[in-house]
Amino acid sequence: MSHLFTDNWVAPDRFEQLVEEALDTIPDALWEAIDNVAVTVADWPTRHQREEVGIPPGGLLLGLYEGVPLTERTSGYGLAPPDVITIFRRPILRVCPPGDEATVRAQVRRTVLHEIAHHFGISDERLHELGAY
Repeated sequence: MSHLFTDNWVAPDRFEQLVEEALDTIPDALWEAIDNVAVTVADWPTRHQREEVGIPPGGLLLGLYEGVPLTERTSGYGLAPPDVITIFRRPILRVCPPGDEATVRAQVRRTVLHEIAHHFGISDERLHELGAY
């Protein structure tokens, strides 16, 4: 049986722990530069979130950064609501072999770091150039 449709084998609370573990691997020096960001977990992206980044119906979005990157903030940015990084549980589980938590852990970490890179103004194109995925 293909694992394509097996996307619910890691419980939400365990998945959140894996996201926390990924966040804990971020060096303190990097955390000091991160400003006004909340990290959340959702099962699936909304239609609006998929459309926002051009993911077609049926396409998988593993994570999403929504906000104003540090490189684009101006003096008028004050008192803004936090930027939001959302890590999507079920799409990540769809791309990982069932029962292989080590692969899920690695994918969660890669996704978290990818979205944090967007907070720093690094584009998908630049991440490709850097070999980040």
